[in-house]
Amino acid sequence: MFKLLSAALPLLPRRLLVSCRSLCRMEPAVVRCLPGEPKLTISFCLDGSHKYMLRDQGEPLGKVLARISNGIAKGQGKAKKSKKNKGQKPDKSPEHVVVKLFYDGQEVAETELNSAAWQDGAVLQVGGCKYAVQRNAPTVTTAELPGSLLAGFPVCPHLEVEFGNLQDCEFTWYKENAPCTSPEAAGEVPGEDSGWTEVGYGRVHVPSNQDIGYRLKLSCTPKDGERSGVAKQLVSVGAVEAGPGMCTFDNRHAYTVKEAEWPAVRVVSYNILADVYAQTELSKTVLYPYCAPYALQLDYRQNLIKKELAGYNADIVCLQEVDKGVFVDSLSPALDAFGLDGVFRIKEKQHEGLATFYRRSKFQLLSRHDIVLNEALTSDPIHSTLLERVSANSALKDKILQRSTTLQVSVLEDLNKPGRKVCVANTHLYWHPKGGNIRLVQMGVALQHLRHVINEEAPGAPLVFCGDFNSTPNSGVLQLVREALVPLQHADWGSSGPEESCSMELLSAFPPLLSACSQPAYTNYVGGFHGCLDYIFIQPDSMQVEQVIPLPSHQEITTYEALPSVAHPSDHIALICDLRWNP
Repeated sequence: MFKLLSAALPLLPRRLLVSCRSLCRMEPAVVRCLPGEPKLTISFCLDGSHKYMLRDQGEPLGKVLARISNGIAKGQGKAKKSKKNKGQKPDKSPEHVVVKLFYDGQEVAETELNSAAWQDGAVLQVGGCKYAVQRNAPTVTTAELPGSLLAGFPVCPHLEVEFGNLQDCEFTWYKENAPCTSPEAAGEVPGEDSGWTEVGYGRVHVPSNQDIGYRLKLSCTPKDGERSGVAKQLVSVGAVEAGPGMCTFDNRHAYTVKEAEWPAVRVVSYNILADVYAQTELSKTVLYPYCAPYALQLDYRQNLIKKELAGYNADIVCLQEVDKGVFVDSLSPALDAFGLDGVFRIKEKQHEGLATFYRRSKFQLLSRHDIVLNEALTSDPIHSTLLERVSANSALKDKILQRSTTLQVSVLEDLNKPGRKVCVANTHLYWHPKGGNIRLVQMGVALQHLRHVINEEAPGAPLVFCGDFNSTPNSGVLQLVREALVPLQHADWGSSGPEESCSMELLSAFPPLLSACSQPAYTNYVGGFHGCLDYIFIQPDSMQVEQVIPLPSHQEITTYEALPSVAHPSDHIALICDLRWNP
């Protein structure tokens, strides 16, 4: 019987076919209508054509229904004219299509205003077709797959949902049955008949070596609890490519397979190399000439960064040199899929900045207290003494005030023990090798601000201070942190020459802090330099180091001469440690 019906379907008139299908499953008519907005939108598909309408919320329903009917008649008229021009016999005159809206089995009055007429669960009838009205249904508003897909590396789509929750959404991944053989084909979106095989479920998919050469497709059904919206389908632009093999972080992941157990917290600090710097001619020809050009491309490096960070299973992640677009389009969606929320602070006058992520099952963000260090120095009275001393040398003061260095400060609360807070700071100090005096002043401002934030917002909360401090272990910045005092005769006060020298005794606002990852031989390794520049500072009286994840071996770092490389996405190395936080 079913075989006979299948054979007969192609012989049926198109309009009758549509009616038959609508009996089996009503297509949706999606209505977006929010209080306070003057317009609402209505969208549905009719005879394979997508209809989209923008109407006033205060308009009577009858006008919309008439507009739909007239639009169909107009379309029929165009089709008739086209047939006549081609010498074909046109159909009879366009017929009037009845368009009505029903709710609870009753026809909605045409005088009803749009804002009240289009209710969830209503039925729109267009001729012989019926549509289930979904008012403010969960909707995918942003959907994008990464441009580069590597076997063995997580594919994390950039998705945004309105009226829904990403955690509730349903995800199904497919692999095309025939390999992608040409760039022209890569730009096409195959239809149902191209052939796809299910290969996975869940928001993140890791393609295998068997997927190399094939494109991927994602079907995402937006949901909010039991409510579902229209599924969104995405097809990757390119095919899955082979990965680089062993990466510098693969062995490190063996230490971080599981999350840290409460009351321990895993912290990562990492300068991920901003694309705005990686793509300069200086970087390609002078700083990193040994790095394969494709390995400096953002899409490629983002694959490595996302896999690396996901594998650390961290609770707090502080990143430096984060491009704004990378935070919004890549890191935030990826780390959100792995259970982390994040905040971003861009540097003034630049396109990169600082990002702090925290595991939402363990922490909630209570408050933010970011500052631009040079602005705080001149505007906040708590720095008045330091400003007075710096002002003694106008050349040094001018140079300090030109820097856009930022301090990102987040106060987090432990969800396992409400009221238990931690102050997480993240910074990237001035980079110039001869800028030791500027970094000292910047660090003085940062520590004073952090003491003020803790005293005012979270008394007794421990400090976790991460960053790229551009300071080696023998620098004045490290002496200030570890000994709480820098004497006036320290060499860094004259680091930029006699014209900008300045001698002062600088006190830290904190007792001596501890470098949780101690003092590695280097955290930055490029062709012309290697040294320890990155640190995670803690207060030893409130936190103890439980585990430091070993850095990659020297052999791993130098396999491709230096960093970055095809196996490592940045010129810096991530610092990772587990800290036991006294309950």
